Amino acid sequence: MAVVAPAGPVDAARLARVPALILAQGWVPRVAPGCALQQGYLAGGDTQRLADLQAALDDPGVAAVWCLRGGYGSGRLLPALNLAGLHAAPKPLIGYSDITALHLLLDRAGLPGLHGPMPGSDLLLPGREADAQALFSLLRQGLRAGHTWSSPPQAGPLHRGGVASGRLLGGNLSLLAALAGTPWQPDTRGRLLFLEDVGEPPYRVDRMLLQLQLAGMLAGVAGVLLGSFTEADDCSAALQDHLLALGVPLLAGWPAGHGRPNRPLPLGFMATLDADAGTLRFDEDVLVS
Repeated sequence: MAVVAPAGPVDAARLARVPALILAQGWVPRVAPGCALQQGYLAGGDTQRLADLQAALDDPGVAAVWCLRGGYGSGRLLPALNLAGLHAAPKPLIGYSDITALHLLLDRAGLPGLHGPMPGSDLLLPGREADAQALFSLLRQGLRAGHTWSSPPQAGPLHRGGVASGRLLGGNLSLLAALAGTPWQPDTRGRLLFLEDVGEPPYRVDRMLLQLQLAGMLAGVAGVLLGSFTEADDCSAALQDHLLALGVPLLAGWPAGHGRPNRPLPLGFMATLDADAGTLRFDEDVLVS
């Protein structure tokens, strides 16, 4: 398993714990050189971060690419990243938060990703054992078509019943808004749109959703799945205002994002959302070799 740092840096003490975490699962860790660097708010310069990520994606001997943490910086790599090697030897790219930029690039190329916890941000924190178990189990076994996950619907107005099918797309709301109007804006038509964020007050959530709306990124979505929105005032009213008006199934409270728990969520796979039952069924095999 390759560990890369396409975005922000981590401290040396936390980085030192990462190889043992991977070895304990029976995998061989390959920690990229740039993981130990720091250039302000970035884990090294763009050249180093790009080279590390590109090498991991291109290497047919790497079974998975695990991003060290989010923060900021993944979007700076989009214009130069080449996905030919990943097409030739597919493997999951694991991460969330700022890594959403990379997931959206993969999605445009028809490649899946894995929205999930990262060792440099949350997985090594106390009380994250269940998140780790869920991630490692998914990487080992995958999911067979028909497998269903459940999360009871949250009581309250941030819910709209119904059933919808489509390929899962999305991640961090801030990153989706940042890429609106760029060559990397995703095509959301017919998709199940997953959104989460952290530290964003209600007016900023409103502004980002408005940006998605004005960019046409909310028109035509099949359904909406909401993860955690944490470390800020309650933004439910802003979410309701923009998302209930879409008239599609909406399920809030999915255990993924910056909150606890942060379970892995495969992106780019066909799934069916039943907002009344609070379930997500995968309609094709996921990460099954």
